[in-house]
Amino acid sequence: MNTIYNTNISSKTTSNTIKQLTPSTFEQWDHYVKSHQQGSFFHLSGWQQVISKSFNHDCYFLYIELEGNIAGVLPLVEVKSKLFGHALISTPFCVYGGAIADSPDLVRQLEQEACLLAEKLSVDYLELRYQEKQDTRLLLKQAHSTFGCDLAEDNEQVLASIKKKQRAVIRHSFKNELSFSLESGKKNLQDFYHLLSTSYRNLGTPIFSKTYFENLLDVFGDSTDIAVIKNKNNQLSSAVMNFYFNEQVIPYYGGGNDSARCLKSADYMYYQVMCSASEKGYRWYDFGRSKNDSGPYKYKKNWGMEPKSLYYYYHLVNATELPNLSPNNPKYKLFIELWQKLPLKVSQIVGPFLSKFLG
Repeated sequence: MNTIYNTNISSKTTSNTIKQLTPSTFEQWDHYVKSHQQGSFFHLSGWQQVISKSFNHDCYFLYIELEGNIAGVLPLVEVKSKLFGHALISTPFCVYGGAIADSPDLVRQLEQEACLLAEKLSVDYLELRYQEKQDTRLLLKQAHSTFGCDLAEDNEQVLASIKKKQRAVIRHSFKNELSFSLESGKKNLQDFYHLLSTSYRNLGTPIFSKTYFENLLDVFGDSTDIAVIKNKNNQLSSAVMNFYFNEQVIPYYGGGNDSARCLKSADYMYYQVMCSASEKGYRWYDFGRSKNDSGPYKYKKNWGMEPKSLYYYYHLVNATELPNLSPNNPKYKLFIELWQKLPLKVSQIVGPFLSKFLG
């Protein structure tokens, strides 16, 4: 069985030490992440527990200790597959990652340690997923953008802030007598998983295990909830799992069935999530990552949100070129077409054996 910690990885300079996260420093780590301007939900210590429990991947969550205090963090996970390759990533299954620290010099020190670890593990490559451009010698790949907007303080202002064409779609959804259920804990989990599995199968993408989502809810607790949309006959249509971090709401895992398009239930759902978050005092709506010029990219632009480039940096160890695990890669075309034809139950059984390596 894989281990979470590798305690003999440590690096010292005259003034600081790089250590690995242990349960005794979870609280200190998370306090640092929440206080840092570039900290994100995906830097939190809970991902170490979720990923280890769900996928059995080795986790190397590094932090710099300076005069007894954390001065920088870098969550890293080793993902090893004969089919999809061997990588060290910050952070797999997350759109953001990379090092955050008190100074650029400390960020570079964490990156250097990550490169050394990548070479020690003999991975194909190291991947660091930054929101901001870095002054680094690592190789850069820009294939994705992220979207977001400020949240107004009442429902009407939220609606008014949305681009006119998309606002009309949302108004149209109001006529479809849809119901919106938003619950913390696992009350909506079964409906959510059914809809997400359906959506993933239809896209030709392997679904995660239900256990993964259970672990997310268990570990992050009140920082998560699930929204489910049903039609007037109480039949399922769309669902999304949301994350909350500081003043942000992040609708992260979303899907729906064939009824979603005609009912506009996804549009209705995302609007309701915005309104609910605003009522609770959240002020930023993070609509997440999309591949540049893809369908989801254009959909998010229709809401009036401007794309912000993401900066993914690489250190190649055994690989000779940058990775391409995108569904648009021609070598995955046949696999996707075959997956879309699977019975839903089969995709739920087989999918988790593959998705754990698609971080």
